[in-house]
Amino acid sequence: MLTERDLRELLELKPQHPVLSIYLNTEPSQGNADVYKLKLRSMLKEVKLPEDKSIIENYVEQQHNGVGRSLAIFSCAPEKFFRVYPIQIPIRSRLRISNRPHVKPLVNLLDSYGKYGVALVDKQGARLFFFHLGTLREQEGVFGESVRRTKHGGGSQAAGRRSGEAGQTQYTAEITERNMRESAEFAAKFFADNNIRRVLIGGTDDNIALFQSYLPKSWQSLIVGTFSISMNASHDEVMQRAMEIGQTAEKQREIHAVETVVTAAAKGKGGVVGLDETLAMVHDGRIKNLLVLENFRAPGYRCLGCGYLTSQKSDNCPFCSSNFAEIPDAVDLAVRRVLEQGGEVDIIDENPTLDESGQIGALLRY
Repeated sequence: MLTERDLRELLELKPQHPVLSIYLNTEPSQGNADVYKLKLRSMLKEVKLPEDKSIIENYVEQQHNGVGRSLAIFSCAPEKFFRVYPIQIPIRSRLRISNRPHVKPLVNLLDSYGKYGVALVDKQGARLFFFHLGTLREQEGVFGESVRRTKHGGGSQAAGRRSGEAGQTQYTAEITERNMRESAEFAAKFFADNNIRRVLIGGTDDNIALFQSYLPKSWQSLIVGTFSISMNASHDEVMQRAMEIGQTAEKQREIHAVETVVTAAAKGKGGVVGLDETLAMVHDGRIKNLLVLENFRAPGYRCLGCGYLTSQKSDNCPFCSSNFAEIPDAVDLAVRRVLEQGGEVDIIDENPTLDESGQIGALLRY
C-alpha cells in the first residue's frame, strides 16, 4: 500500500542518472492482461534506456500478479533503484523520463483518496474503517449495552429505582449516550492511530449528530461528509459510498481552495496565480498550499547555482548570476520543491477559474 513514507523516499531520491517513471492503467474492465502489456510495450518503444526497459518489461510480464487497477513504476537501473506500487484506483497511463521520479500523479492520488476514516454509528456502537487509495480495512468495532425500545404502557423497572415508561425512556437515553461516548472515544483513538486526514460518518441523522457531538473538536473539524447507511452494510457498499461522498467533498474543498487563492491574489495579499509568480514564491519558500491543474505541464529553466525556477529564458540568474539549464517541466519540479519545503499540494482535475488564472496558483505562508 502506497504511503507518505513511499512518497518521501521518491522525493529524496537525487540520482546521477535519468529516472524512468511509468503509470500504467491495469483496470480489468479495459481488457485482460494482454491489453495493458501491449500498452506498456507501446509506451516503451521509443525509450532509450535499455536496462530500465528490460527490468520493467520483465516485472510486468513475469512478476506482476494482477493485483490492483493501476501500477506506478520507477526505475533507475544504474543506481539499482526500482520501485513498484500497485494501486486500487484506475489512473491514466503515462511515461516520463527525468532526473527525478515523476511524483505529481501520486500526490494527486494521496490527496484525493488518502487516509479517510469512516465510522458507521447507531445507538449501540460503531464500525470503523480505514479507506486509503481504493482499499478499505475494517477495525474491530465497539458495541455497548443493547438499547431496547420502550413499549407504550409498559411497567418495567430499570436500575432498581425507575418504573414505567418515563423511567425506561430515561434509562434508554442514558445507555445511548454512554454507548455514543464510548464509540466516539474509540473512534478518536482509531483516527489518531491511522493518521486520518478526513472523516466520513454514516448512520441516521440523529445518531450521526449525537456521535459527532462526542467527538473531540479536532476530529469534528475533519468531518467532510455524512451519509445514510445500515450498520450491516457490506464492505463493497461502504467503499462505494465512501468514494462517492469523499469525491463530492473533495470537489467542494478544491472549489473553495481555488476561490481563496484567486481572491487573495486579486487583493495582492496572501496569494499568487500564474506560473512565474508562483515559481518565484517557490524559490522564496513561501508557499503554504500549491494548486495545480492535473494536466498542466510547462517547460522552463532552472538555475544551476541556486535552483531558481522560471519559464522565461535568460542568460544569468537574477539571484546568483549562474547559468540556466532548460528543463522539460517546471511544474513538476515546483510540486516537488513545495513538498520538500513542507507545503501542501492539491492536484486539481479541472476548475475553470484556476484554468483562466494560469492553471497554477498558491496560498502563501506570509
